[in-house]
Amino acid sequence: MRFLSGRLLGILAILAMVAAVPLAIRRFSPTTGGLHPAFREAVVEREDFRLSMAGTGTLEPEEVVDVGAQVAGIIREFGRTAESERPIDYGSVVEPGTVLARIDDALYREEVELAKADLIGAEARKRQAESGVLQAQANLQRAKADLEQQKARQDQAGRDRQRAEQLYARNSAAAQDVEAAQLALLESGAAVAIGEAAVRQAEASVDAANVAVVAADAAVLRARATLRKAETNLSYTTITSPIRGVIIDRRVNIGQTVVSSLNAPSLFLIAKDLGRLQIWASVNEADIGNVRVGQKVTFTVDAIVDREFTGTVGQIRLNASMIQNVVTYTVVIGVDNSDHALLPYMTTNVQFEVDVHDDVLLVPVAAVRWRPRLELVHPDVRADWGEAAEESPGRQPPAVWVIDGDFVRPVPVTVGANDWTRTEISGSGVEPGMRVVVGETPRVAADTVNPFMPKLAPTTPARK
Repeated sequence: MRFLSGRLLGILAILAMVAAVPLAIRRFSPTTGGLHPAFREAVVEREDFRLSMAGTGTLEPEEVVDVGAQVAGIIREFGRTAESERPIDYGSVVEPGTVLARIDDALYREEVELAKADLIGAEARKRQAESGVLQAQANLQRAKADLEQQKARQDQAGRDRQRAEQLYARNSAAAQDVEAAQLALLESGAAVAIGEAAVRQAEASVDAANVAVVAADAAVLRARATLRKAETNLSYTTITSPIRGVIIDRRVNIGQTVVSSLNAPSLFLIAKDLGRLQIWASVNEADIGNVRVGQKVTFTVDAIVDREFTGTVGQIRLNASMIQNVVTYTVVIGVDNSDHALLPYMTTNVQFEVDVHDDVLLVPVAAVRWRPRLELVHPDVRADWGEAAEESPGRQPPAVWVIDGDFVRPVPVTVGANDWTRTEISGSGVEPGMRVVVGETPRVAADTVNPFMPKLAPTTPARK
């Protein structure tokens, strides 16, 4: 009995399959030579068409100041903000002169004290040199006075010798008196020579004293410069903000040793004004011709998916870069960030607005690229369409297709600009709201569908 039941079930299954064959070919169309197609359609829309060019970029502050240290030392403490009295940290708003950090200044204070002591010594030596000048000038005056006195004695000795000679001529004086007068004249002449030498020596002493004063002046100037340098280095131990801005990076910690050598170490990075940002966008050399200064730009960021931002091209930098034989230019785009919604260094998806066409008809690009098989074209225009296809194989005149029963009918159009997704069309036979074919999908009757096969995406059936 069980054997008979199994054979009976097998026979019934075979009969069911045989009965399904007529149902499977029931919807076979003798007109088209196949199953009725299911056409995918799109609607003709009228709107403003903006042609854009895509790019990527990074948000950058308009002006960034890298604050460094000019002296070496250990970071002792951070400054505090004026508003909250909290230590300077990431995101702190600072004003010009705000203390950012302090370096241990013990060594620099000692250098200032040493420089002050050196200056005091140099000034004392200068005063001593000035006193030496006064002393040398006094000695010179004394030497000149002595010289004048010696000259006066020489004159007197000359007159005494002349008088003695006259008396000797009249036999009123002895020869010994004449010799004594001659000797006194010679002695006075020697004294004058000594006096002149003393004057010259005094003048040399004055010159030497003046040179000493000049050297002392130089020593004082050097000591003062050393003091100013020491005081400047001491002031450098207090790191202050040069501008008003926001701390976007703090690169040191308390207790860290800062070593200043040929390059000043970077301590803080301050953005001048986050209310104005810039996008540094990389544009391929093939597209840079479509970019111009003043061009409008729209962009989005991944952090704010529901908002579109705008900007304006401000600069096209000429220093192109080449990476893997691809040449790109950097385009700087100014962005208003007065609401501070955008943050520095966000990645942006940029759309450069190349052109705007107002109030035009738009369809998907597939609508003007799709071409039906000849058997799907309406019989009324099939002959004309076939002749046009034969005259220009693969280059039929531009048209969009509308469903007409089991067939499609062409509507001639003029194709305009496109953005690779949608294209602009015009023509007397197209109007907003019209449904045009963008493709086809073979469709089988509902009663022949295998329930175990995957279902295709919904399509628009051909209208009858």
